[in-house]
Amino acid sequence: MDDIDAELGLLETHLDDVWNDDLEGEERAAPARLPVKVHWDTETHLESGFHRTARLCLRRIHGLMLQQRWQEAAEYMSSYAQTLEDSSMPCQMQAAEIIWKLGTAILQQHPNSRPEDFSSFYERMKHTGVKHYLKISLEHSFHLLVNGKFDDAKRQLSVAESWRYGKISASQSQTIKLIQAYRAFLDYFTWSTKKSIVSAGDESDVSANQEMHVYFRQASVTLKEVLKEPGVWDPFIISYVDMLEFYDDQEGALHVLEEYAYNSRFPPNPNAHVYLYQYLKKHKASKKRLIKVLQVLQSLVPCHELMLELCSLLVQRGEEEHLREAVSVIFSLLDYSGWKDSLEAWSCLRNILRLLKKKHRHLAAGEWESRPWWTAYHFSTFQAKRNLEMNPRLAKAKAAVASAMSANGNGESVPPPH
Repeated sequence: MDDIDAELGLLETHLDDVWNDDLEGEERAAPARLPVKVHWDTETHLESGFHRTARLCLRRIHGLMLQQRWQEAAEYMSSYAQTLEDSSMPCQMQAAEIIWKLGTAILQQHPNSRPEDFSSFYERMKHTGVKHYLKISLEHSFHLLVNGKFDDAKRQLSVAESWRYGKISASQSQTIKLIQAYRAFLDYFTWSTKKSIVSAGDESDVSANQEMHVYFRQASVTLKEVLKEPGVWDPFIISYVDMLEFYDDQEGALHVLEEYAYNSRFPPNPNAHVYLYQYLKKHKASKKRLIKVLQVLQSLVPCHELMLELCSLLVQRGEEEHLREAVSVIFSLLDYSGWKDSLEAWSCLRNILRLLKKKHRHLAAGEWESRPWWTAYHFSTFQAKRNLEMNPRLAKAKAAVASAMSANGNGESVPPPH
């Protein structure tokens, strides 16, 4: 079921007469067995007694979970598991997903749950309505990783990667890709561990280097294929580039990053441009190339912290068009509340205005005039007093900006804080 919350919604008022749902009142024991399926008049499409009781049982579980009464919730879940015997395949699949998700939540919170309880539960759910086999396998591997069972987690992913079940597995190609990516990601972690050991010991150890290279091949071959699929692959991209860099394949690493950032088949992703910028900066790329990457990032996230670096690069170029863009970038950055009290951002604007001097002050006038709301937003009496108390250097930088723009004569006069 795609929307479990709908299944947990309120029932009709008359159902309250069937089952008292007041958890603060008299308690009812979880039924040992749900009522047999006595179907109502099919022409009126009314639910059977079994389905009605199942829905009430689910509602009860929901209430107990909200009150963190995990033992009672587990007991009711045992009864609700009888819905897996439903003869209707859609209902059975829906029940399997509900039991998987709510059962996992109960196990995670139950004070007496044991590792073997999780393993048993996951194995049972994988083979109950195989539609969710791959997703449950992935979740199982995450659980094992969280509990430090690295090898077991990798084994789960390997088994899931090779799983096939006719049309069901064929229709879940994206999930299989994700499982392949995580399996390769674990190979990368093993490679990284081996690399650290080799670096700390004898780097000429042939067998250790060969073993490390085996994990590199396993991870890189898989990641190369997986990363052709459009999506957000941030951690996998970083690991793949790290391995390519280690083996001095800088051209290959750059190609991977550029493809991730600029391929129109991939969704817009600010991180893709951050990774590309960091790589280019690390390898001493030209300022022109760095600016180009950050300009794209600015169009996606105007308030990104790298905008300060973009301003610096633009100022270093020194041409009027670059100074104009630097002014626009820093003004846009200061529009966001997260930068409102940033000494670094206000110092950047102050320094740019000093560089402009009177000859080029008009480059900033348009940005200033288009923001009449800045007076109340940045330069209120309250803000001035607060800045003076909390950060006098910030107050001084803002005063310099206000003074410079007011002296221009084109913008709204803003008294400096005092």
